[in-house]
Amino acid sequence: MSDILFDWEKIEPRTVIPGFHGRFMHSGAMTFVLWQIEAGAMLPLHAHLHEQVVHQFEGELEVTVDGQTMVLKPGMVAVVPPNAPHSGRALTACRTMDVFHPLREDYRTGAPSVLQQAIRE
Repeated sequence: MSDILFDWEKIEPRTVIPGFHGRFMHSGAMTFVLWQIEAGAMLPLHAHLHEQVVHQFEGELEVTVDGQTMVLKPGMVAVVPPNAPHSGRALTACRTMDVFHPLREDYRTGAPSVLQQAIRE
């Protein structure tokens, strides 16, 4: 049962980059991240081979994908295609879920992520 049913509250949050605190869950082929994002937190420009679906639950998140900027509000969903450059900024405190396909090995293993590498650049 532990591989098919997850309780977000029982997953310890990790801070990947300043202001982005996520609870990570992995299926056989996908990674799910439930983020608590601090107001003003910046998502650096980066790209990855994963398709990413961003579901906005609370707050407002400005996202730029392949040069197109949009503001996600509660109930909105954005799709980031594989290898598309994207960045963002939390206009308010946010609660956001990201779903990645295929599975994000860097998030599963705790290895440095493309976000952490982008911050250093």
